[in-house]
Amino acid sequence: MRAPVLIIKRLPANGMAIFPFILVKRKTDKNNVSLINHEKIHLRQQLELLILPFYAIYLFNYLINLLVYKKHHLAYMKIVFEQEAYDNEDNLSYLKNNNWFGWIKNVRALKLP
Repeated sequence: MRAPVLIIKRLPANGMAIFPFILVKRKTDKNNVSLINHEKIHLRQQLELLILPFYAIYLFNYLINLLVYKKHHLAYMKIVFEQEAYDNEDNLSYLKNNNWFGWIKNVRALKLP
């Protein structure tokens, strides 16, 4: 999957995927293969859900997690889409070899504290 990579110096994170773009904070981030792969996984997730529902589910999942865990970073890390992306960011063949909707396994594995 080829996606245009844009440098946005005021980006609140090192990387972000907003279909069809990958946004990075620094020019050197364009060469970070794990970061770019992580964001490509998010682009795939956005396609799987026809883009707009992805953002709604992402936000809803984050807000529920924030109520449960009461900490921003933990709530973010427990988002099902982030779990798939972090689990596979170093596997550069993940998008070629894996089935679509890989994040669903994280929904089924949800365990509240």
